Amino acid sequence: MMMDFQVVVLAGGTSKKLIPLVSKEVPKALLPVANRPVLSYVLELLEHSNLKDLIVVVEGQDAALRVGGWISGAYVDRLHVEVAAVPEDVGTAGALRAIAHHLTANDILVVSGDLVCDVSPGAVAAAHRRHGAAVTAMLCSVPVSGPLESGSSSGKDKTKKPGCCNIIGLDPTKQFLLYIATGPEIERDIRVQKSILRAVGQMEIRADLMDAHLYAFKRAVLQEVLDQKDAFQSLQQDVLPYLVRSQLRSELSLNGAPHTEENGHDKVVPGINQVMLSQLLAKTSTPSFHELYAMGPNGSAPVRRTHKCCVYIASQDKYCARLNSIQAFSDINRDVIGEASHLSGYSFSAQNNIIHPSAELGSKTTVGQNCMLGEGSQLGDKCSVKRSVIGRHCRIGSNVKVVNSVVMNHVTISDGCSIQGSVICSNAQLQERVVLKDCQVGAGFVVTSGSEYKGEFLAKKER
Repeated sequence: MMMDFQVVVLAGGTSKKLIPLVSKEVPKALLPVANRPVLSYVLELLEHSNLKDLIVVVEGQDAALRVGGWISGAYVDRLHVEVAAVPEDVGTAGALRAIAHHLTANDILVVSGDLVCDVSPGAVAAAHRRHGAAVTAMLCSVPVSGPLESGSSSGKDKTKKPGCCNIIGLDPTKQFLLYIATGPEIERDIRVQKSILRAVGQMEIRADLMDAHLYAFKRAVLQEVLDQKDAFQSLQQDVLPYLVRSQLRSELSLNGAPHTEENGHDKVVPGINQVMLSQLLAKTSTPSFHELYAMGPNGSAPVRRTHKCCVYIASQDKYCARLNSIQAFSDINRDVIGEASHLSGYSFSAQNNIIHPSAELGSKTTVGQNCMLGEGSQLGDKCSVKRSVIGRHCRIGSNVKVVNSVVMNHVTISDGCSIQGSVICSNAQLQERVVLKDCQVGAGFVVTSGSEYKGEFLAKKER
């Protein structure tokens, strides 16, 4: 069944939201999560669903070469991957538009390359086929951001709110997507609810679900929207809401109700036979919304069937997060060596941590649970590492504390440093007695001895 799904992974480029973690040398797709590139999580998830024929789309020629080079080494006999470079900042819809000529299958699975999750894409594809949907979006529980209760973290973290909010309207059977508002438009759009409710009758409004950016599309529908709406840039903010809105009025114009164009405010057709629709929806326990919709008013000859927008709702015990902010980078690294350690691909020791056999620890140095210490790294005496990931070939002096932090590869940390809630990128150097709290240190940056920083970006200027 999966063979006739084509898979597109949108791997991004050097996202501005992730500076200074990303750079020309390290595009977003190669940012480490538990010491392996974030993109590896999506590739392995697809491989487990036997989806092995992939187009990986990367923004920018340099980034595409780096990502392609890593994939060809890491997955040489496992996956068939075509890496396509698209211009920077074209957006997710623009990226698909740029490679549209490569899409030939009836159905297309589109996955964000920053998704770290254990929900089977095959299950989403199967639901899409079962419903004959135009689009099927995977929804999962909203992850709560910020350190977990177990970590006694600073006061401000306790108030971390759940991540990006979507307002989602579902039919009572929770299979059809009737309304979606994401991100910045939420405040403005809540006022639309009444008119949409009038049009659809019964709707369950949910604010606890996140659009995971894993979609199955009918190729013909996707290509038509990309062709006709050349201003659409984002799948999540433009294409999906458009498909959801237009299913509510699709083809009803054949019954004399005028087709109205979008005016950006009230997105439901004024001339629509509202009684008919709400009656239809009130009967959702009988044939489904879409089956009734496909019959004309009062059960007369059918109008041309509307397209269906469906959802696949992941069960609550599944892990699902996107690495699309610096906070998410820290959260996901902590989760993958903590509560979601089954995703790491490593086996943990009896102390519930992962210390590479080649790593060296000085006397009285402790590496706590939910920590990871990469190949060839060395720690001096009397160091303490808690809930942190330390990369490969790092040189860490004595009396160093690392808590709730991510240290990438080839980092030098001198004696007496204290690092909390921070990210230290590859090849950075911290001289003696540096104290960092909630900081991000860019690649190759040198922090001079005795400095103390809180909540700062410390990075070289990109030339």
